[in-house]
Amino acid sequence: MLIVGVVSGKAENTSVTPYSMYGYGVMNDHTSSYQRQMGGVGYAMTSGRQINVKNPASYAHIDSLTFLWDMGAGVSMMWCQEGSASGNAIGGGLDYITMQFPLGKHMGASIGLLPYSSVGYAFGSEIMHGILENQGSGGLNEGYIGIAGEVAGFSIGANVSYRFGNIINDVYAINDNGGETLFEHVMQVRDWDVNIGAQYKAKLDKFNSLTLGATYSPKKSMHGQTWCAFWDINADAAADTVGKMDMKDKYFQPHTVGAGVNFTHERSSKWMVEADFTWQDWSKAPFSALVNEKEVVVFDGMSFADRWKVAAGAEYVPKLRGNFAQRMAYRIGAYYINDYLNIRGNQVKEYGITAGVGMPTIEGKTVINIGFEWKRRVASPQPLLGENYFNITLGLNFNELWFWQRKLK
Repeated sequence: MLIVGVVSGKAENTSVTPYSMYGYGVMNDHTSSYQRQMGGVGYAMTSGRQINVKNPASYAHIDSLTFLWDMGAGVSMMWCQEGSASGNAIGGGLDYITMQFPLGKHMGASIGLLPYSSVGYAFGSEIMHGILENQGSGGLNEGYIGIAGEVAGFSIGANVSYRFGNIINDVYAINDNGGETLFEHVMQVRDWDVNIGAQYKAKLDKFNSLTLGATYSPKKSMHGQTWCAFWDINADAAADTVGKMDMKDKYFQPHTVGAGVNFTHERSSKWMVEADFTWQDWSKAPFSALVNEKEVVVFDGMSFADRWKVAAGAEYVPKLRGNFAQRMAYRIGAYYINDYLNIRGNQVKEYGITAGVGMPTIEGKTVINIGFEWKRRVASPQPLLGENYFNITLGLNFNELWFWQRKLK
């Protein structure tokens, strides 16, 4: 069922921001609901009970008898302000589906469907003798398969993914006489990607461990097609498609480097802290403007800047074998992002705080993760559109004992 979903389905759009009309939309960092509760950290996580797609090297730490399945969904509520104007919006839906299973005592694999970016907005403005309505939808998704192995504390892994999706940006011009025209820009991506990860876990003593983690994805050309089209809505005529071109060698994804450090203490109780850093050189990733004989320029006034993110998070379990409240995992985190979008000389930035709990089920292994996030997105030096979000995430992490062979007496 998951393979069918990877080939033909996609995660629901959870983006509700006009900033997503630029570039490839709002980027996703391949974090689960569990990781989002801790600011989105994960490069150095080695839990054998949670799927960590952020660093594929972590797959090697799964127990040889365990099968993991994780799915996440969320609701996003946004309040925005631009000058004296204000508004609000709500979005949400399925976020990701992943599974992980052992290939041996020190090897593991994972497969799943993740969002790469999302686009979603709708707003209007008045023009002379009419109005403009802007709408955007879609996004890019990734179906991936990964494998990892571990020797003497060192683990290395890789994800190979197929990236697909359509990004659609529409502008409707409606005049006072009832005439209506549509200008549509479409990006249709059919691409691949690879992400390589490594981790080293050192046991400091019987109860404490230190883990270092790093990942790398290379710069490469995007594959697919992009075009613009014009319609006279009131006329019975076909669309006038202009500026159609292949994306290869004209659109690129950047080099991406991530690194993190994790300290874990586990005795009768458990606590963990991690700090991560991500860097992407989007300023060196070409994004060609579509220019046609009518001198229509898509994304005029936008450029890419290097994107970087710092994040920190912590988790605390009061008593591993206590009552229900003591076995719950309590999590907190924070992050800051210098985004890849620069709009008319104004750099987009984002920062937020997160919290959540992991609630074990009666049998003790499957976990329900409920998270909360407040974040703000704004540009600088001119704030442009200031956005405040409150997000609620729900993750179901199933941990099953699938590979134990019972002996008949």
